[in-house]
Amino acid sequence: MNLVRWEPFNQLMSLRQAMDKLFEEAFITPSRAFGGFGVAVPIDMYQTDNEVVVKTALPGVKAEDIDITITGDTLHIRGENKVDEKIKREDYIYQEHRYGAFSRSITLPAGLDTDKAEAKFEDGVLTLTIPKSEEVKPKSIKIKAKGGKK
Repeated sequence: MNLVRWEPFNQLMSLRQAMDKLFEEAFITPSRAFGGFGVAVPIDMYQTDNEVVVKTALPGVKAEDIDITITGDTLHIRGENKVDEKIKREDYIYQEHRYGAFSRSITLPAGLDTDKAEAKFEDGVLTLTIPKSEEVKPKSIKIKAKGGKK
């Protein structure tokens, strides 16, 4: 009869390696995990009484590498975060920043005057301001009270 010494850490290590691989594929290189859709561009959109504001953080991207278009009620933001050519790939210890082309499209609310949209890019944050058309701006209606006797 042969006795085999049980080494629980050998099995634990394989579980750890599997978890490392899962996290690496899902979070470090999500384009592979999600079918190559590229880099996700997070967007915040809010409205005031007079405008809709769209903000997105694009760290490391230059303003000239961003393209913004509005077609109908759809906003398209496209661009490219270019890799630093001075650093060789094999010299990286960690490389978590995303490089390459990105795009994002969202549907805008109705009633915007897209011809008067303005874009500002400051400190890696793109801010797009789109004024509301006069028809959709909130209007205040004054109430006329009738004086009455009891």
